[in-house]
Amino acid sequence: MELNLEQIPRVESITKEEFLKEYFIPQKPVVIEKLIEDWPAYKKWNLEYINKVAGDKEVPLFDDRPINSEFKFNEPHTSMKMSEYVNLLNSKPTNYRIFLYNLLKEVPELREDYKYPNIGLRLLKKMPYLFFGGQGSKVFMHYDIDLGNILHFHFHGEKQCILFPPSETKYLYKVPHALIAHQDIDFTNPDLEKWPALKKAKGYIANLTHGETLYMPEGYWHQMTYLTPGFSMSIRAMATRLGNMNKAAYNIFFMRYFDNAMRRIGGQKWMDYKNEVAVKRTNRKV
Repeated sequence: MELNLEQIPRVESITKEEFLKEYFIPQKPVVIEKLIEDWPAYKKWNLEYINKVAGDKEVPLFDDRPINSEFKFNEPHTSMKMSEYVNLLNSKPTNYRIFLYNLLKEVPELREDYKYPNIGLRLLKKMPYLFFGGQGSKVFMHYDIDLGNILHFHFHGEKQCILFPPSETKYLYKVPHALIAHQDIDFTNPDLEKWPALKKAKGYIANLTHGETLYMPEGYWHQMTYLTPGFSMSIRAMATRLGNMNKAAYNIFFMRYFDNAMRRIGGQKWMDYKNEVAVKRTNRKV
């Protein structure tokens, strides 16, 4: 038995009016196939080009080890030169990923290669982030701390994206005081006997290839798997729903500080407790 996932709708192109009416207002995801064909990045951006312009930069790397009392959600596990990392990506599968990295700040010339799409979102101009991954590497199921609206542009290769709307949170084994689902779940091949509540969750799936754009609405859960080596860029707009704005403020100004304090006090016992609560609370929904 597999997860209940439907294909994310795809359009070749879209007007601002169509995007707002059909996807932003009802908060539904969409893949836009040709939104950025007029960007220089569409023709230029691949791993070889990144190596050429940023090969000397030291970059933070994450692997797929579970979050624990030692490493936080956004704390890198190691680092290496971008040139070394690109060579690694091209040579073999690897779990090492670059996550939430502002390479565009480090390499200003990359800013000339893209622009902000005019599709009705008030995009934050100072927060474009890049994400890199090797073949087979995975980003665990999570949602973003600010519950923003995200445009996710993919380059070089192919990645699989699994999404769940906020309405399905109750079935996803959400860890309390965190932004993640239980890390023992492999959402690409879940054991639905061990995680029975997942049978009730209704989500979406799509594979992105070079130049395609995924719109992820406010607070959507997302899990990514790099089917080949590649990278993506995300640009975001703030949450506009009052409830999501309040949740974002809570996450940013209270939850993360509370959780960090409890990590220092309780260590791994705090992490284990949260995982146990995630299982007990969610299984009550079955």
